[in-house]
Amino acid sequence: MEYIRKDNSKIDFTTILENPQKATIFHHFKGNNYKIITIAKDANTQNEVVIYQGQYDNLPCWSRAIDEFFSKVDKEKYPNITQEYRFEKTKEKED
Repeated sequence: MEYIRKDNSKIDFTTILENPQKATIFHHFKGNNYKIITIAKDANTQNEVVIYQGQYDNLPCWSRAIDEFFSKVDKEKYPNITQEYRFEKTKEKED
C-alpha cells in the first residue's frame, strides 16, 4: 500500500492482511512497535482509519484516523522527541 502525507512525502508499507510475514513494522514516537492490519472506513463518517496491532504484551489492536497515524509529532507538545513522524517505518520482516 501507499500513503501520501500532508507534506507530500510518500510512504509505502505492507499490511498484515496483505502479507502477515512481511508486514511493515512502525515505531511509535513513545516507544512501542506496531503493524498495520488494514486501512478501513469509519462506518459513521466514511473517513479512512488505520487498524493496527501492537507488537507487545497481548498484541492489542487500535484504530486511528489515517491522517493522524501518518502525521508529524507535535513538537510543541513533545519538544524533546527526535522522531519526525508519530509512526515511522522501521523495517520489513524478512522470511
